[in-house]
Amino acid sequence: MKKISVLTALGMLMIAPWGMAQTIYDGAKLTGKDLNGTARFVGMGGAMGALGGDISTMGTNPAGIGLYRSNDVMTSFGLSLYGNESQYLGKKFNSDLTKGDFNNIGFVFSSKIGNETPLRFVNFGFNYHKAKSFNNNMRMEGNLGLYSQTYLMASQAAGIEKWGDSPYTDNGIGWLSILGADAGLIRDITIHDKTGGVNNIPYTYKDEQGKEVQYKDINGNPLYISPGHFEGMLDNGYANFHSEERGGIDQYDFNVSFNFNDRVYLGLTLGAYSVDYNKYTFYGEDYGNDKKYNLQSWNRIKGSGFDVKFGAIIRPFEYSPFRVGLAIHTPIFYSLDYKTSAQVISDVMDVVTGEIKGYDVKSWDNLPGKGDMILPFDFQTPWTYNVSLGYTVGKSLALGAEYEYQDYSSMKFKDTEGNSSAYEFENSTTSMLKGVSTVRLGLEYKVIPQFAFRAGYNYSTAAFHQDAFKDLAINSIQTDTDFANSKSMSNYTLGIGYRGSMFYADLAYKYSTYKENFYPFVNGFTDEDGNTVIGSPEATKVTNTRSQVLFTVGMRF
Repeated sequence: MKKISVLTALGMLMIAPWGMAQTIYDGAKLTGKDLNGTARFVGMGGAMGALGGDISTMGTNPAGIGLYRSNDVMTSFGLSLYGNESQYLGKKFNSDLTKGDFNNIGFVFSSKIGNETPLRFVNFGFNYHKAKSFNNNMRMEGNLGLYSQTYLMASQAAGIEKWGDSPYTDNGIGWLSILGADAGLIRDITIHDKTGGVNNIPYTYKDEQGKEVQYKDINGNPLYISPGHFEGMLDNGYANFHSEERGGIDQYDFNVSFNFNDRVYLGLTLGAYSVDYNKYTFYGEDYGNDKKYNLQSWNRIKGSGFDVKFGAIIRPFEYSPFRVGLAIHTPIFYSLDYKTSAQVISDVMDVVTGEIKGYDVKSWDNLPGKGDMILPFDFQTPWTYNVSLGYTVGKSLALGAEYEYQDYSSMKFKDTEGNSSAYEFENSTTSMLKGVSTVRLGLEYKVIPQFAFRAGYNYSTAAFHQDAFKDLAINSIQTDTDFANSKSMSNYTLGIGYRGSMFYADLAYKYSTYKENFYPFVNGFTDEDGNTVIGSPEATKVTNTRSQVLFTVGMRF
């Protein structure tokens, strides 16, 4: 028989600094990138790190710009259809979204040094592209069984005996706990005179004569207050969840590259990033008999970052078309703001009168200025390591292959002074992440010199361990408790291209798909041996897809 434990392991390892909000799921969103860029680059699956000669390569292997022998200017547009299919307890839901994109714009200025000197060309380039799209809709609903989000609220409130005058800005209080308490979803009131072997305090009031009288519940049982011990509402609630995610990461790359003897190419790219991520969630539980609640959460992460990328392409054999590419990217160093607000609307039973009482609690009504909570933080993504191979057969066929690795568990949250110790709790949870390997394969075949056909494939391993979960610090202000453990991702691409004497145009199609296990929250339980275990409702099986069409036009001169 499982028993709800308010002294769970969730967020209880240590008290984090005031108002912490970030989790590994936020970090993973900021770390991953989409396959995006020019239509030629996408059509070949992005496997151009050793082949070079495309503006988008300055974001993967900066040395790829060193192969240019003429100037280039281009721009790309796209249209994406996002699909989300979720299944929970036999119920299936579909959420689709269509978005137009301005994908990238860039140029390369090629400067010839000479034919006799070792240094043949020095090239400069710039490229903007959409590095990541957050667009997604998600929905699930169904019976929760023995689980409830209110038990998580109760665990967040564990140990709190007094809420104080300003709990929404208190260093030791999380928003889930205070919202749950203010909305009547968690209570420190019990019919037992002992809780965990500790004597409870009688729940009393003064009558007209000033005498202390103990409250009783609707069944006539004396009521007690259990200091620091809270309980959630009923189990077997019916859950209703939906979310909307919007925004993206814009990447601006500035490149310089060198051609030595047409055999060694070196490149350096300075990258600048702009993040704008928005998430809205609605989560509710209905217990019947007019008892229910819903929690709405509005969250935004916005800011900027930078990195440095180094790359090389080498032709090991002078007269061979075989090339080897190597690249390394520093972490992206982000300076970000987390902005949040939440609202709980509930109808719960008064334990004394048995009547249903309604509550409407808004976080912004309890903050100075009556606005959102805004917290600044820094974030550092993992290092990126890339090795690539390229081979051409005459002027008709080009083959590319790449392997890229990032250790997601090495990501770091920091305060605005650059101290990771301030986020000791959040950084302690990155062990639930693992290294991500990405393989890219691509080919281009020129049917005639002016017309080319392209195809590509990408495969990326999962970033999360199977048992990963959203572990909120006990004083976290984050109120969206949902999370999804994504599995491996596949990208399939096709493309065609036309090359004139100056003008060129390319068209590409990309189909991306990955599965994930979605959970609206987790609960902590104490088993028969007294051990704390993590439990959750049955996983919602989710399939995410994205169909994208890209069109690029440009000129080389």
